[in-house]
Amino acid sequence: MNIKNPRLTLDQRRELRRNQTKAEEILWKEVRARKLGVKFRRQYGIGPYILDFYAPSIKLAIEVDGRIHLKKEVQIKDRNRDAFLNRNEIHVLRIENEEIENELDKVLSKIKIELKLLDSK
Repeated sequence: MNIKNPRLTLDQRRELRRNQTKAEEILWKEVRARKLGVKFRRQYGIGPYILDFYAPSIKLAIEVDGRIHLKKEVQIKDRNRDAFLNRNEIHVLRIENEEIENELDKVLSKIKIELKLLDSK
């Protein structure tokens, strides 16, 4: 079974692309069209999960976390998701909505550092 973009999540991925959060919209404008030197895809399916942003060439997932991710049950789900992705050799970078909305330059610097680290592997 191919774990990339499974048909099972196709409709949900399309819906998420149509209804991005404000933070996702802001970040997408900055990472799309190889602006950081690598191709990102948005709402990309890996197994049962949908990643906010994913760079397949270097296996980097960027997850944009809103306030809901502060809840204990969501944190447990996030840990399980991250463990699944790590088992599939995908590095996960989590960024909070507020960081994107208020400190975009800092966020972009953080992403660029991750890109350099992963590119050197």
